[in-house]
Amino acid sequence: MAVNISEVTPVPSLFSPVSLGKIELANRIVMAPLTRVRAGSSGIPGDLMVEYYRQRASVGMIITEGTYPDHASQGYVGEPGIATDEQAAGWQRVFEAVHAEGGHIVLQIMHAGRGTHPDINGDRRILAPSAIAIDNKTFTEKGEQPYPVPEAMTTAEIRAALEDFVAAARRAIEAGADGVEIHGANGYLLQEFLSPAANQRTDGYGGSPHNRARFVVEVVTAVAQAVGAERVGLRISPEVDLGDVFETDRDDVLATYGTLMDQLRPLGLAYLSVLHAEPGGDLVQELRRRFDGKLIVNSGPFGGQTTREQALQQIEADHADAVAVGRALIANPDLVERWQGGHPENEPRPELFYGPGAEGYTDYPFLEAA
Repeated sequence: MAVNISEVTPVPSLFSPVSLGKIELANRIVMAPLTRVRAGSSGIPGDLMVEYYRQRASVGMIITEGTYPDHASQGYVGEPGIATDEQAAGWQRVFEAVHAEGGHIVLQIMHAGRGTHPDINGDRRILAPSAIAIDNKTFTEKGEQPYPVPEAMTTAEIRAALEDFVAAARRAIEAGADGVEIHGANGYLLQEFLSPAANQRTDGYGGSPHNRARFVVEVVTAVAQAVGAERVGLRISPEVDLGDVFETDRDDVLATYGTLMDQLRPLGLAYLSVLHAEPGGDLVQELRRRFDGKLIVNSGPFGGQTTREQALQQIEADHADAVAVGRALIANPDLVERWQGGHPENEPRPELFYGPGAEGYTDYPFLEAA
């Protein structure tokens, strides 16, 4: 029997366009959210951050580093915020620079929850689902210190945190962002609610998988209603042990994240971003099916930085609609051009990932200068 060629769906390429909600990507390489702590004590993006993001505008879409929605939720010294009009004005300059280069950029909203310290967040209260500390240390302006025991949030404080997410999303969109990504991963506040190790509440926000997913559902729904679901993405990292979330029971993970996807599916979000060691595995692909929307995958932290071959394979195997790339984009602002042409790559300098200056940030050479 003859095959009608017009009915054969071509395999997408890493360098082919794709739509994530209202965001039209020229290629499927997405810049992962990367903590770089260059915003100083004010949390206002300055000239250095403007240049850093501008340089990387050729990717299909940039996801900014985690950005705090209110001062108490700041998780790192030098982290940018979107809690004030002044911070939003700084981000507006970033967005304009990326758009001038033909790029797209979404702002990641990150509430650190218990993953902060009074010497980071200006001696403000530290809130979390339950009064359970992370058994580790964090870097503060006074050096490394143990994480403190947080206060368990009241229902009113849960509501206030939700309103902070919404206000931050509105500021970002008004400043010109193409969208926002809600950070529900990496052991920060939203994943703390999802995790039975961090969430030992006995009210409607704790206990069952449905209850533990409730706050994330409420936050994402409220943000989608405020700025449009087609401009909202969610990042999750099921089973990734960061910040003592310890999601070790696969059945519980599937029940928790499955009910999360079931409740978010009707919203029609722009995308779901999943950090996991096995993007093509049963868990991620089941969550993708239940989300029923566009999927970005990121496996870079597991076994080294994402390579060109790995990214190509994820798209060609239909494991995802786009691939989030981190370290390779830190070192190669023109990574799309390098990967398209098979050119050599700069090597990242991890010792300069975190710091105040341009070295290891905006001084990686482009192809023509290499």
